[in-house]
Amino acid sequence: MKNITIHDINAILNGVIVGNTTYSITAPEQLEMATETEISFIGNRKYEKLWEASKACAAIVNEDISIEPGENRVFIKVKNADLAMSQVLQMFAPEPPQFSHEIHPTAVVDTSAKIGAGTRIGAGCYVGPNVILAENVTLYPNVTILDECSIGKNTIIWSGAVVRERCHIGAFCILHPNCTIGADGFGFRPCPERGLAKIPQIGNVIIGNNVEIGANSTVDRGKFSSTVLGDGCKIDNLVQIGHNSKLGKFCIMAGNSGLAGSVTLGNGVIIGGSASIKDHLTLGDGVIIGAGSGVAADVAPGKTMLGYPAVEARTALKQWAILKRMATE
Repeated sequence: MKNITIHDINAILNGVIVGNTTYSITAPEQLEMATETEISFIGNRKYEKLWEASKACAAIVNEDISIEPGENRVFIKVKNADLAMSQVLQMFAPEPPQFSHEIHPTAVVDTSAKIGAGTRIGAGCYVGPNVILAENVTLYPNVTILDECSIGKNTIIWSGAVVRERCHIGAFCILHPNCTIGADGFGFRPCPERGLAKIPQIGNVIIGNNVEIGANSTVDRGKFSSTVLGDGCKIDNLVQIGHNSKLGKFCIMAGNSGLAGSVTLGNGVIIGGSASIKDHLTLGDGVIIGAGSGVAADVAPGKTMLGYPAVEARTALKQWAILKRMATE
């Protein structure tokens, strides 16, 4: 168990300490579940009411908080409590799984693969011909990297993930368990002789730097060229990204959302959970798509869309208000 003082924590956060506590901090925890040796956070003033009943001895709070910490309790005031709490969580994070060998004896690594210094390959992994793994890549057990792929430095790929042939992943990425990069795009056409004829998918996937892809998510290879995810994109669990889609930088896709083929997202687009985007659409920079929405037309930069089919947020809210009034009449 770790024991860290408030002053040690604040040395990382560079906040303002208000109050005092005799306790050392053993862990972070949410307000309702925290014990007297744990630290929590208040990222929104609407949660201030929970502080009095909480047993936490300390909290990371925003500078505009309107309450005092109380006896033997302390606040660390910062500009952004959510971001500061992420730093605290990092301080208390347990060590990742350990490797007994840099390359486990049961891993199969083709002799033509190039393995960078400090790279670790776990039990049961497969690394195919002409693969390039840069320095400090981590492949946890049972990862598959097929022919002619490249993986950038410090990228972590968790168990069960598959990177299919000719795909390229940047540096400092995280691929969570069982995600699949470069499966065939969904391409079929009616055929009198065969019913449905499969359209070959001969492209690949290119993923930028600092990209994170959640468990059981899929990024399909392009039919002709590349499906592309720009730097800094964050993809949740159970997300589908169709063939030849292009994501700009710092896009977010929440769980169960999906892009059909050849969708283009600008920079900083946010797709809510279970939202669906029709094929061959373009969503401009900064677009926000609400959870559960269905987008069937291009969206101009900066717009927020809600509903099924999706319309501008202001219009959707008016429609919902009218329906609510009709239901009560």
